[in-house]
Amino acid sequence: MIPSILISALTCAVMIASVFLFPKIKGKRISLDTYWMVALLGAVVMVATGRINLPSLWEAFTQNSAVNPLKILLLFLSMTVLSVFLDEVGFFKYLANKALLLAGKSQLKMFAVLYWTVSVLTVFTSNDVIVLTFTPFICYFAKNAHIDPKPYLVAEFIAANTMSMIFLIGNPTNIYVATSYGVAFLDYFLVMALPTLASAAVSFGVLYLVFRRSLRAPVLATPEVVRIEDKPMLITGLTVLITATVFLVVGPYFGVNMWLVAVIAVGVLFFAALLLAAVRKKPPTELWHTLRRAPWQLVPFVLSMFVLVLALAQNGVTEKIGEAIGGGRTVWKFGVLSFLSANLINNIPMSVLFCPIVGTLPEWDVMRGVYATVVGSNLGAFLTPIGALAGIMWMSLLKRHDVKMSYVDFIKYGAVVSLPSLATCLGVLFLVLR
Repeated sequence: MIPSILISALTCAVMIASVFLFPKIKGKRISLDTYWMVALLGAVVMVATGRINLPSLWEAFTQNSAVNPLKILLLFLSMTVLSVFLDEVGFFKYLANKALLLAGKSQLKMFAVLYWTVSVLTVFTSNDVIVLTFTPFICYFAKNAHIDPKPYLVAEFIAANTMSMIFLIGNPTNIYVATSYGVAFLDYFLVMALPTLASAAVSFGVLYLVFRRSLRAPVLATPEVVRIEDKPMLITGLTVLITATVFLVVGPYFGVNMWLVAVIAVGVLFFAALLLAAVRKKPPTELWHTLRRAPWQLVPFVLSMFVLVLALAQNGVTEKIGEAIGGGRTVWKFGVLSFLSANLINNIPMSVLFCPIVGTLPEWDVMRGVYATVVGSNLGAFLTPIGALAGIMWMSLLKRHDVKMSYVDFIKYGAVVSLPSLATCLGVLFLVLR
C-alpha cells in the first residue's frame, strides 16, 4: 500500500511542479506539454514495480462497462472536436461580437451580457473551448477600447467553469465521474440544472459587487463587426452538434451509448465537411485546424491517471480513504473534499481518484457522492490556477496578451466567488437529492 501511495503522490507533486517550472518541451517543429509525460512516467513506474498486474489493467481497458476510460475519452474528445470546429468557422467570435454590440456604451451592461453569453454557450459546448476562444477576443477589445479587461476575463472564466456543470458534456470531469456510474444525459441534467443555475446567479452577484466601481466608466470604442466567412460550414457544424445533443439525450433510453453517438457525430461532420470542400474545390482548412487543436494530450494524461488510481484501488488505498471520509452528509463531504483536492492535484486526477472512493458509499448514497464530486471538480477550477488545466491555459493566455494577473490575484478573486458559489450549489443539490 505504502509504495503505491508514494508513487502516486510523487507523480502528482512533480506534475504540478512541471506546470509552473517547465511546462513545455519545445523543438524546432513541436511543442509538447510536460504534465502528461510526468503522469505517464508515474504509470509506467507503477506497472514496472508490480503495484498493479497487467491482466487486470488489460481487463480495465477492454471491459464493456461505463467505467472504461477509453469510452469516456471518446465521448469527451468527440464533443470537443464538434465545439472546436464551430470555433474554427468563427461562430463563437461572431456571437461574442454581437453580445458586445448589444451592450452599447455601458460597461455594466456589457459585463452582464458577456457573462450570460459565455454561460449559455458553455452549456452546449465545452468550458475549455469557450475560455480559449473568448479570452483573446476580450483582451483585444479591451485594449482597443481602453478599458480594464480584468472584470470581463474573470467573469468569463467563472461563467464557463460554473455553467459547465449543467450538461454532462460540459467538462471532461463530468463525463468521467457521471458515466462511470451509468448516469444518463437527461437524468444528469434534471439533477444538476437547479444547483448550476443557483450557483451561476450567486457568482454573477458576487462578481458585480467586486467589479461594480471599475465598470461605471463608459466604453469609448465600438467593437469591430465580425462576419461568418463560411456559412455552409457553420450550418454543417451546428446541425451536427444540435443533432448529436438530441441523440445524447434520448440515446441511453434506447440502449445507445453516449460515446457511440459522439463518435458517429464526428464521423458525420468529417464526411459532410470533406464532401462540401470537394464540391467547392476548396481545401477543408477548418477540419485540419480542428484536428490540430483537439486536446490529444489529455489521452495519455487521463489513461495514466487511471492506471495510478487503479493501482491505489487494488492496494486498498481508495477503500481506506472511503472509510476515513465515512457516511452521512455525503453531499457536503464529497463536495468540499473534491473542491479542495482539485486544487492540490488538479480536477482531472481528482475525479479519477474520487470515482472508486464514491463506490465505497452505500448503494443508496452513491449518487450524492457522484454529483457532489462533479460540483467540486467544476467550481474548484476557479479557486487556484492548479484547479483545472483551463486555469493554467488561461493564465498563459493572459501573459501572452500582456494582462497582469498574478497567482495571488487569481486566488483573491477565486476565493471571493467560489466559496459562496460552492455553498449555494451544494445546498441546492442537497435539497434536490433529498
